[in-house]
Amino acid sequence: MRDVVRTRSVPQITVTHADCDRLTDLATASLERLPEVAEELLSEMERARVVGDDELPADVVRMGSTVTFKSEDGPERTMTLVYPADESLDEQRLSVMTPVGAALIGLSTGQSISWTARDGKEHRLTVTKVTR
Repeated sequence: MRDVVRTRSVPQITVTHADCDRLTDLATASLERLPEVAEELLSEMERARVVGDDELPADVVRMGSTVTFKSEDGPERTMTLVYPADESLDEQRLSVMTPVGAALIGLSTGQSISWTARDGKEHRLTVTKVTR
């Protein structure tokens, strides 16, 4: 895997051991098909603080969380973070294997992060609410 060059500051993120293991496997398996998102997700897992299920604060985005976030260039949105097979934008289920999905994992309420869309445009989002 090539090193991801970061020219922006990134917030501390927290993930569970189970999410970290499964997301690392998913990203590794997706390196050829979706290299940019896979590498970003692997980078996020490498820098994450990894904790047990019972140690994860309730306001941290994990797989299956419903997260409300505001983007600087759009309306507030509420989506549930899911694995690719469960994605359905009609039902507000967002895959973790999308640029915004990979950016959301591990963030807590009030945190912001910049992410790059598939078209190369950079965006910034802020998490406003997390529920499980």
